[in-house]
Amino acid sequence: MSDNISPQVSNGTPSPIPLFEIDWDRAEVQNAVDSITRGGYWANGPYVDEFEHGLESSLDVQHAVVCNSGTTALTAALEACGIGHGDEVIVPSFTFISTANAVVAAGATPVFADIEPERYGLDPDSVEARLTADTAAIVPVHYAGRACRIHELARLADDHGLTLIEDAAEAQGARAAGEYVGTVGDVGMLSFCQNKIVATGEGGAVVTDDDELAERVGLLRSHGRVSGDYFGSTGGGEYTTLGSNYRMPDIVAALGVAQLDRIEDLVARRRAVAHAYTERLAAVDGVTPPADGAGDERHVYQLYTVRFDPWVDRDAVAERLAEHDIASKVYFDPAHLSTYYRTEHGCEPGTLPVTEDLSSRVLSLPMHPNLSEPAVERVVTTLSAALDEQR
Repeated sequence: MSDNISPQVSNGTPSPIPLFEIDWDRAEVQNAVDSITRGGYWANGPYVDEFEHGLESSLDVQHAVVCNSGTTALTAALEACGIGHGDEVIVPSFTFISTANAVVAAGATPVFADIEPERYGLDPDSVEARLTADTAAIVPVHYAGRACRIHELARLADDHGLTLIEDAAEAQGARAAGEYVGTVGDVGMLSFCQNKIVATGEGGAVVTDDDELAERVGLLRSHGRVSGDYFGSTGGGEYTTLGSNYRMPDIVAALGVAQLDRIEDLVARRRAVAHAYTERLAAVDGVTPPADGAGDERHVYQLYTVRFDPWVDRDAVAERLAEHDIASKVYFDPAHLSTYYRTEHGCEPGTLPVTEDLSSRVLSLPMHPNLSEPAVERVVTTLSAALDEQR
């Protein structure tokens, strides 16, 4: 129900174009009111069950266990797979830092591998070069809504007896060779942060067909308790393992139910915005739009990330856009070059040349389902003018 962004002027000033807007409708409001006015079960309740069942149905998986963030969902997935002290987990550096942080939180050691330049996902050759006797798992990321080379990574994991945990935070609903991302490996993670395909503000989920793994995630999510609802029983419950509080509140799940009901419409509108961008950028030299994929692959465009030629000053383009009230963002600075991973894990520049090069040349433009074509035109026109200044 959010208003379309428009280039219409007010008092002679064009309206700002934000990086994203959350698409919402009456169902989100009605569900939230329903959850609140029930007067109980705010920490757990019927919308949690409904959201989990909806995720299972939409992805055709046996189990979806929702958590209070994508980060805690990934941490729980790692722990449920038995990943911990002494284990190495191969991750990309071109990702939000929580991908690596979840590995550390689980007690294991992240090992950064390079990405390939088409999809910005883990390069299977780089992954294979980093395998050791201590490697226990691979955590690929499906960047910006497009599947990485997940089936090649799945074969690599199978060949070496490794666990494959998909970070599909940015790609809910994306497909690779007809399969939904997050369902190819042993387990997948979804995120419902405010700029994701399905947005609840914060939230995440673990999805899997493995009954025992799902059961372990459920225990880890709620303090290791095997008994039913805490407030619905007279006793304190039985605790069989060490767990934490990764639970999703019912009111958050209520938003997720409403969002999930129209995920196909949300994806279709994102794809229409992306196609409008790509059509206009085709005539602009110095910038490469993201590839859409082909056949039974589907890009859901959680982000619309362009790549500039080496001669372009990317930061100057971002500044020019900002001067015209157009938001943009760099997703992501390499995680291995962050202060923490350089000081605590000894990571050094030059070890991931593709990651380090591409991360310095990419920029994400405004993207959301309600972005109007005139707004897209304004973004591209401003970007093109910024490039013309640099030629």
